[in-house]
Amino acid sequence: MSHLSRRAFLATSAAAAGAALSPRLARADAKAPLFQISLAQWSLHRAFNAKGADKLDPLQFAAIAKKDYGIEAVEYVNQFYKAKKADDAYLKELKKVADDNGVKSVLIMCDGEGNLGNPDEKGRAQAVENHKRWAEWAKFLGCHSIRVNAASDWKKGFEETQKLAADGLRKLTEFTATLDVNTIVENHGGLSSHGEWLAGVMKLVDNKRCGTLPDFGNFNIGKIESVKETAYDRYKGVEELMPYAKGVSAKTHDFDEKGNETKTDYRKMLDIVLKKFKYTGFIGIEYEGGKLSEPDGIKATKKLLETVRDEMAKG
Repeated sequence: MSHLSRRAFLATSAAAAGAALSPRLARADAKAPLFQISLAQWSLHRAFNAKGADKLDPLQFAAIAKKDYGIEAVEYVNQFYKAKKADDAYLKELKKVADDNGVKSVLIMCDGEGNLGNPDEKGRAQAVENHKRWAEWAKFLGCHSIRVNAASDWKKGFEETQKLAADGLRKLTEFTATLDVNTIVENHGGLSSHGEWLAGVMKLVDNKRCGTLPDFGNFNIGKIESVKETAYDRYKGVEELMPYAKGVSAKTHDFDEKGNETKTDYRKMLDIVLKKFKYTGFIGIEYEGGKLSEPDGIKATKKLLETVRDEMAKG
């Protein structure tokens, strides 16, 4: 390992190794919640990107999740740590903040590291290489996965881009698997937001360490010649991605007067996730709205998830 010693990795994360492969949590008893809630750091992206006194410190993310929102599991976003990517001391401090606050590090969302479906073989290989350090971060922090994108040159068409993305994902997964870390893909624009396309990529990769992170709201494909749709049915898409899911992202934008999300029927969506696919892992809050403040949006999403969870638990 290029930065942290192998001994440090083994000492820090051996206990988490078995849980990484299947982050779906076994319910200890009938009284345990149907799922646990985590907080995606992107929900506070404006605050973490702010200037001056309004800026939040990314180092304190786990403490913020626990103290401000009562959430004991976090999903980091690599964009807020790029300048610290090679800084072992900072990484150790980040873990200490989580440990000191009793917060579980669930995954790291990785963006801006190159297209894993790049048609250029060298570019694709470089993208794989760029992601490896974040997998080392995930291992050290105790995360079960890194979340990546399956981006490609969409002009190459439906089947060709599936092959390209699968190649990059397979090579990256072969590396992350050596760390007991999963590589998971979010529906995140372009053909990756086409449920059938991404499910097909998973079949091509054919590695139990490679899975999906279905996002309730990211089904905007855009204009791509190889498909007719510009937007994909979110319920159909989640159904197609859930067989490979190692995490779930509860995207929210706006809420009505009853506290329901205006674009996603959370009762219908969680019925798919929990009842049809028996998912019991973390569901991450990812608020992206503009009408409510980031803190209020997070709280509204948490309340909605808890309300529907309670309703479903009662039968």
